Amino acid sequence: MLGAAALSSLAALRSGAGLVTAAVPHALNLTLQKKISNCVMTMPLAQGKAGGFSLKAYDQLKKIWDQFDAIAIGPGIGRDPGTQQFVRKVIIDCPKPLVIDADALFALAGHCEILLKAKGGRVLTPHPGEMSRLANKPINKIENDRLKITCDFARTYNCVLLLKGYRTVVACPQGKTYINRTGNVGMATAGSGDVLTGMITAFLGQGMGPFDAAKYGAYYHGKAGDQAAKKKSKISMIASDIIEQIPYVF
Repeated sequence: MLGAAALSSLAALRSGAGLVTAAVPHALNLTLQKKISNCVMTMPLAQGKAGGFSLKAYDQLKKIWDQFDAIAIGPGIGRDPGTQQFVRKVIIDCPKPLVIDADALFALAGHCEILLKAKGGRVLTPHPGEMSRLANKPINKIENDRLKITCDFARTYNCVLLLKGYRTVVACPQGKTYINRTGNVGMATAGSGDVLTGMITAFLGQGMGPFDAAKYGAYYHGKAGDQAAKKKSKISMIASDIIEQIPYVF
C-alpha cells in the first residue's frame, strides 16, 4: 500500500526532517516514485515471492542504517511471512530509534518479548484493535482501562507506547504518561495514523527522546487535524489535509 508510505514520508518532511527516504520492494520503486513527492528519496530493497520484502532486504538495510537518524516501519508494508520475518529482525537489531506501526505491529503480535532485545529506542503506535492483538486482551477491555494497559505494556516491554483513539495515551517504561487533548473525530480517516508515524519519526530524527517525540507527535497531529476540520469539515477531512496544516500549527 504505497499511499501509506507516501503519507508518512510527506508528514516527516513537513515536521522538520531534512531528508526522507522511503524503502520499498524493488518492483514497486518506479511506481512509488510516480506516486510520492519529488522531495522524497526512494530506496528499492530485495523482494520476496509474495511481493513484499524478503529477508535479503534486512541485509541491505543493515549496511546503510547508520546513514539515518530515525526509522519508521509498518505503514503499507504488508503481512506476508517473509515481510514479517524482516520486520522482527529490524525491530531487534536496528540501533536507531524506531517507530513501529500498522503492519509491523501485526508482525510483532505474539512476539512482543523481542522488544526486550531491541538495540535502540522503540515507539509503538497501535489503535485499539492493534493493541488488542499485542496485549491479547479484548478491545472493550483496552478501551475501558486505556491508561493502565498502556502503562503496563510500556513498562513490561521497555518501550514507549502511544495508544490511539479518543484522548490518545502515551506512556514510557519509567512511568511518565501523557494524555492528549487535541484532535477530533474527523481524523478517523484512512492514512491519518501514517501521518502521525511520519511526524514522530521526524521528531526522533531531530534529537527528541522517544517519549517526547510521541507526546509532541500526538499533540501537533491533533492540532493539525483541528485546523483541517475548520477548513474542510470533519466529515470531509482526508489524511493529506492534516499534512497541509502541519506548517501552520508549528
